[in-house]
Amino acid sequence: MSRTRRHRVMGAALASAVALAMLTSCAEEPKDAGGKGGKGITVGLTYTPNIQFAPFYAAAEKGYYKDAGLNVTLRHHGAAEDLFGALKSGKEDVVYAGGDEMLQARSKNVPVVDIATFYQKYPVGLIVPKDSGIKKPADLKGRKIGTPGPFGETYFGLLALLKEAGLSTKDAKVQNIGFTQQAALTGKKVEGVMGYLNNDAIAFKEAGTAVRAITLDSGDKGEPLVGVGLGAKKSTLDERGDEMKKFVDASLRGMQYVMDHPDETIELSQKYVPSLRGDKQKKNARAVLKATVPLLKNDQGEVGVNDPQTWTRMADFMYDQGLLGKTVTPEDAYDNSYLPKA
Repeated sequence: MSRTRRHRVMGAALASAVALAMLTSCAEEPKDAGGKGGKGITVGLTYTPNIQFAPFYAAAEKGYYKDAGLNVTLRHHGAAEDLFGALKSGKEDVVYAGGDEMLQARSKNVPVVDIATFYQKYPVGLIVPKDSGIKKPADLKGRKIGTPGPFGETYFGLLALLKEAGLSTKDAKVQNIGFTQQAALTGKKVEGVMGYLNNDAIAFKEAGTAVRAITLDSGDKGEPLVGVGLGAKKSTLDERGDEMKKFVDASLRGMQYVMDHPDETIELSQKYVPSLRGDKQKKNARAVLKATVPLLKNDQGEVGVNDPQTWTRMADFMYDQGLLGKTVTPEDAYDNSYLPKA
């Protein structure tokens, strides 16, 4: 599958139910997040404006970027845009993408480096009916499992769940169902669907379907995948390191604001997400934020950090699964030195 197509479905999967109803094939008009002086920083936020990008909206609206002396522009990608295309061309300075996506990009000679991981816990799981006999990954053997397709975080998560049980896609009846998780599961076309814990699982519950999620083991061995974070090219980091540190700090302050003030976050996000108006939309956004907050901190209560062991596990896992074009040195793919000092 091409990078363009894979990014398109990836972006659609991440969007929550409060996404704009009207999608366009061209990029959203960039929004100036305020600031002063210096060369601007353009941030690529995948697909349409959405509450999932609230840390950036909060950092802009609360003046964190401006206080840091940064001129930040938030740019939402178009539906058919390559995830790393604007970063490669220099149109963007930072892109918001999964650590697994960045590792794949590095295997294709894109020198992107993760300088802050937002989702400390992988946001994907297997969603099954509450009364399902599927209780653990080993129970996937012989079961009909639906996934949007053989790409993106939902597919990576499925592979990881299967490996956790010593299984492969040959052991389960994997079906590519597009983004029809609700219809496929409620219509009993499949016995479980891969989806986002802070999006798809909520949509099921709001529709009145009782479900539960089977997630990756985060015990001694830990999850083998890295969630979404901030990626920048090595050359950008070398040339503008101090600015990148200020940007990361301000963005993490925005994240903290979201965690501390969810209701206020919804209100300020309306400027960026026009569809976020009615009571139903606000209720959904509140549920999304509530489910997202636990994903943002690791077991030590830290935010933004890249765990070396997880990156090493992910590199080995993705290579073994045929998800990388060539071997990648995981230590080159992330850098914690841009995080604010404790």
